[in-house]
Amino acid sequence: MNKITPCLWFDRQAEEAAQFYTGIFKNSKILEVTRYGEAGYEVHGMPAGTVMTVEFELDGQTFTALNGGPAFKFNEAISFQILCDDQDEVDYFWEKLTAGGDESAQQCGWLKDKFGVSWQVVPIALYELLNNPNPIKRDEIMEAFLQMKKIDIEELKQLAVK
Repeated sequence: MNKITPCLWFDRQAEEAAQFYTGIFKNSKILEVTRYGEAGYEVHGMPAGTVMTVEFELDGQTFTALNGGPAFKFNEAISFQILCDDQDEVDYFWEKLTAGGDESAQQCGWLKDKFGVSWQVVPIALYELLNNPNPIKRDEIMEAFLQMKKIDIEELKQLAVK
C-alpha cells in the first residue's frame, strides 16, 4: 500500500473513470469498490448503494476515485505525468487519453481527458533534448516543443542535430 494516494473527486463517474484508466495502463486493476449507505445522507446526498469510492492501481500507483458530487471540478493545477520510452508509447497514451477529452486543453504534451483530469504525456528523450549544451539549439528545441500538442520526438531530435 502506498503511503500517499491521490484521491480524484468526481461527481458520479468514479467507477467509469477507474474502468477507463485501468483499461489503458498495463499492470492495472480495480482493487475495491465501496458504496454509500443510509448513514450521512443529509450530508452527502447520495442514495444508498451508490458507489462512494473506487480504489484502483495504475502500473503500481494506487488512486482513489470518489463520487463526491458536483461541488468541485478538475483543473490544470494538478496533472499526472506519464514518462514514455518512445514515440509509440507517446502515441498510445495520447490516443487513449484524448478520446472524448477537451482538445482545446492540449498543449506541450498536456491533455485533458473526458473526465477533465489533466495528463502530461512526456517522452523521456525530451529532458535530454532540453538539456542540449548548445544554447541556440536548446532554444530552437524549446520553441518547437512549445508549439506542439502531442510531442514529436523525431522532429525535436532533428533540431538537435541541425
